[in-house]
Amino acid sequence: MARYDLAVLADESKFNGFHAKILAWCLFVLICDGYDLAVVGATLPVIMDDMDIEATSAGVMAGSALFGTMMGAIFLGTLSDRIGRRRMMAICVALFSLFTAGAGLTSDPIAFSAMRFVAGLGIGGVLPIATAQMSEFAPLRLRTRLVTLVFAGYSVGGILVALTAKYLIEEYGWQSVFFVAGLPVVAIPFILRSMPESIAYMISQGRQEDLASVACRLAPDIDFAGAEFTNAADTASGASVSQLFEKGRAWGTVMIWVGFITGLFMVYALNSWLTKLMAMAGHSLGSALDFVIMFNIGSIVGAALGGFLGDKFNIKRVLVGFYLTGAASLTLLAYSEGKSLLFLVVFLVGATTLGTQLLAYAFAGNYYPAEIRATGVGFASGMGRIGAIAAPVLIGWLISLNLPLEQNFMAISVAGLIGAAAIALIGNSHAASGNLAERQGEAA
Repeated sequence: MARYDLAVLADESKFNGFHAKILAWCLFVLICDGYDLAVVGATLPVIMDDMDIEATSAGVMAGSALFGTMMGAIFLGTLSDRIGRRRMMAICVALFSLFTAGAGLTSDPIAFSAMRFVAGLGIGGVLPIATAQMSEFAPLRLRTRLVTLVFAGYSVGGILVALTAKYLIEEYGWQSVFFVAGLPVVAIPFILRSMPESIAYMISQGRQEDLASVACRLAPDIDFAGAEFTNAADTASGASVSQLFEKGRAWGTVMIWVGFITGLFMVYALNSWLTKLMAMAGHSLGSALDFVIMFNIGSIVGAALGGFLGDKFNIKRVLVGFYLTGAASLTLLAYSEGKSLLFLVVFLVGATTLGTQLLAYAFAGNYYPAEIRATGVGFASGMGRIGAIAAPVLIGWLISLNLPLEQNFMAISVAGLIGAAAIALIGNSHAASGNLAERQGEAA
């Protein structure tokens, strides 16, 4: 009986319609996820006026969803390795869609924060699931680019929420922007029907017929009749958190966590407060939202560039360079004047802060083997939420001190320097490489 390692088949596969379907679903889910995550930042100035709250309280409200994302990334991302990614992805979509829409029905900070916390569980949970799903099935030579493309959906969601806010708030109020977030629930039955289950999960369940179906889609030119399907890694026992610290991965795991904490600090400081900071600089709400759009366009370009460079060169070095450039661009933003120059610098900030974090997900996805990939990325994403939670609260506190505007941006830039140092300290013997030739050389 012929035996095939499905992980090898995935690595050596050529991009086809099967990969495109996985890419499309993961991209769609991340667009919705990005919308739900950015919705508070886009509407925060109006919410503050409507609920008559100050910057410090608004920071706590923004942080409530981020606390939920930490719990979701750690527990739901990890649980997906045990009950299946497809089912957990559907659960996450239901959580973040329904409870973000529910936040639009609230009228006080406590109820709003409670709704956003539950929505955050789904927002955080789906991020590592999408990363692991795309990483597992993608051809090796395209893996980094496809994963960063998936996470570019997060930026598209940010653009959509800014556009929605610009055209709906004045006519229908800030609540309407939240109600739009409930629409993705209609896609759940289609996700359950057409998204493939993870290879590791199917092997652990002994689902040889389903594995054969996946194999035929990965390598349509091979006859798999009567074949048995395995994975070179031991997946039968399921993922364990302790595995993140085994086989020389302990130091790298901790440093990845530090990189995620600092990267997500930059992202969520800007996600929560960029609109308000630009409004404080004298720009109208509509103009401030234009900066948010430019920020997210920059992040898409940055993610695409990072994915391309990560596949061509050592992804660790590319990621370190992105962290450093992000710190430099935030410092430049603090001293830029003139609207045209500001648009250019905000574009660069998006490319090297949010774009950096999207590349960090690809780095983490490559760092861990398939059987613990969702757990590894989930815990990194969950621990990173420490920075995400702290960011809106800390920047809200700084704003309440009425400091010069540039000091707020420079405070955010410090995180980029720390992140660069953390990733640089990961040993090359264990660090992931996006270079196909380098990976093949290591295998030999």
